Amino acid sequence: MGRTDRPENAAPPEIFYNEEEARKYTENSRMVNIQTQLTERALELLALPDDGEPKLLLDLGCGSGLSGETLTDRGHIWMGLDISPAMLEVASDREVEGDLCLHDLGHGLPIRPGSIDGAISISAVQWLCNADTSANEPRRRLRRFFESLYACLSKGARAVLQVYPANTDQAAMMTNAAMRAGFSGGLVVDFPHSTRAKKYFLVLMVGGTAALPQAKGLDGGEPDEEGQQEVYVGHRKTKRRKGGHGDKASQRDWIVRKKQQQRTRGYTSVKPDSKYTGRKRKDRF
Repeated sequence: MGRTDRPENAAPPEIFYNEEEARKYTENSRMVNIQTQLTERALELLALPDDGEPKLLLDLGCGSGLSGETLTDRGHIWMGLDISPAMLEVASDREVEGDLCLHDLGHGLPIRPGSIDGAISISAVQWLCNADTSANEPRRRLRRFFESLYACLSKGARAVLQVYPANTDQAAMMTNAAMRAGFSGGLVVDFPHSTRAKKYFLVLMVGGTAALPQAKGLDGGEPDEEGQQEVYVGHRKTKRRKGGHGDKASQRDWIVRKKQQQRTRGYTSVKPDSKYTGRKRKDRF
């Protein structure tokens, strides 16, 4: 998860995404393609009812409106919030169809309670984990954000937040803040065994309990009926593989899945995976 060139480590988002960076990001065909794919996956996880009616959605950290274009293409109405004036200027120049608002997500969302059918966020919420100034305490900012997000969503709605956590502690901090705000749900990690393809989606639900959606790319990208897990964060309900752990390779996979399940539930003491995971310790003299 951690990388030395993370933009979060360079400067606050309203400074990092200046006019030059905003234009560069929006005109980069590779970035546009990645943003579109992540938005389509977020919409899949959002699981909106297929009733033919347009939904009112939030795009949190909307940037230049790349994700919003996908929402528009799907026939939805959307509102975008972002802290970067330069990004919103590019979105306005591109004449995106959503309503745009300059706003810091860490201050809470200025949205009428119960009025939103769903929310997505692509590569934005991890910025709230940074203490850019002495006044920006990450846990307080996350609390304001998740509490206001919970309040503005209608009953039964979902929020899907794609994030790039710097480490497992940061992932747990975001997940715990969401659970304390009243959400059910947890992390869905696509392609968990791939360093480059791994993607984290915080899938949050308002009201009731439901199984987390199936992650993509489990067991090397091939679907595995036996290895499929259903995790109810906070309710300790799982569907486990029957029988023993099998050979060494399958035993290591089982250990990795169990550790990921613990991270999803917000545990902060889970040791990182390594080449030694699942190996038997040598006998000591």
